[in-house]
Amino acid sequence: STQSTWGHFLSGYFFSLMSTLPTPAIRMPELIMKKRDGGALSGAEIQAFVEGVTQETIPREQIGALLMAIVFKGMTADETIHLTTAMMHSGETLSWPDTFRHLVVDKHSTGGVGDKVSLPLAPCLMACGLKVPMISGRGLGHTGGTLDKLEAIPGFQVALDKQQIAELVNTVDGCIVGQTKRLVPADRILYAIRDVTSTVDSIPLITASIISKKAAEGLATLVLDVKVGRAAFMKTLTEARALSASMVAAGNGAKVKTLAIITEMDNPIGRMIGNSLEIIETVQCLRGEGPPDTVELVVCQGGHFACRQRTGQHPGGGDGANPSGPVRWQRAGLFRKDGGRPRRGGGGGKQVVQRPMGGPTARSPQNGHCVRGWRVHKCH
Repeated sequence: STQSTWGHFLSGYFFSLMSTLPTPAIRMPELIMKKRDGGALSGAEIQAFVEGVTQETIPREQIGALLMAIVFKGMTADETIHLTTAMMHSGETLSWPDTFRHLVVDKHSTGGVGDKVSLPLAPCLMACGLKVPMISGRGLGHTGGTLDKLEAIPGFQVALDKQQIAELVNTVDGCIVGQTKRLVPADRILYAIRDVTSTVDSIPLITASIISKKAAEGLATLVLDVKVGRAAFMKTLTEARALSASMVAAGNGAKVKTLAIITEMDNPIGRMIGNSLEIIETVQCLRGEGPPDTVELVVCQGGHFACRQRTGQHPGGGDGANPSGPVRWQRAGLFRKDGGRPRRGGGGGKQVVQRPMGGPTARSPQNGHCVRGWRVHKCH
């Protein structure tokens, strides 16, 4: 009959219409309740959550609620690994040819006052024959950011795309750049929400944020420098060990050989603090004139890379890669290739950056001495 025909037509029309509309992959209230009550989220639930975050189909208040539940109830090691890998694959990733894929390495430090180790370490690793696509960040809290320091070099460019990063790795063995817009987009969204919802201080969330970005670089090996002490985010050794164990597990879970070194941060590293000054001290390190504590950190971390990669070379000695001996500027060619204009010659690095014309003088009201207590605590 005509009525039956119209009924079939309308039902088919509405079925087709509904099939073209986006359907939520997860029910967020149920997910929030599950974590609030201490339950463990499955890999599929975490994957759907990260996809919803990246595609912006989940309201931010619900994202914030789940993040707060994670802060209070934590995550299991498996949950943290699932979150890390889901975030890693939320955008584009870097990949390398089989000829040198096993040589691709990077390091990460949780940050501290005067922590400039990445800057001399990268050229040393490159001089050892390793590939270093180092994606760094800016200052967080009282700690200085590697990118901020590099921008003290006139003309230095930190905003490069995937193709430019690959070109630098292929031509000069490495680079130090900022996170691209398409690399781990879920992290940018989640971190912005964590920042305004007081959910930054969570070991699973810190782990996923750091390791997802590093794993997206296509690394073979990652060394983590976890700071502990008065000037670090981790104030106690117990906290530092917990964060180290979490990041090592997540890194290995993401198929990256990962090692954590716990070092004290009760005193500034090196003799200089501030973006321009730390670039000067970096050049001094590359010229073999760096302060002992900075050199020791570079050798400690670089030595683990050399041993794990079995290059037969150690940043502590050999083939011009020793921080206690000169590393040639052409081996640190990333400074020129990335757009900076370091000048050759004397001055211990002072000609590389633009220094302020003057500044205030801070005088102590009484005599005293500097107490230095830096040492490597433990490796995981």
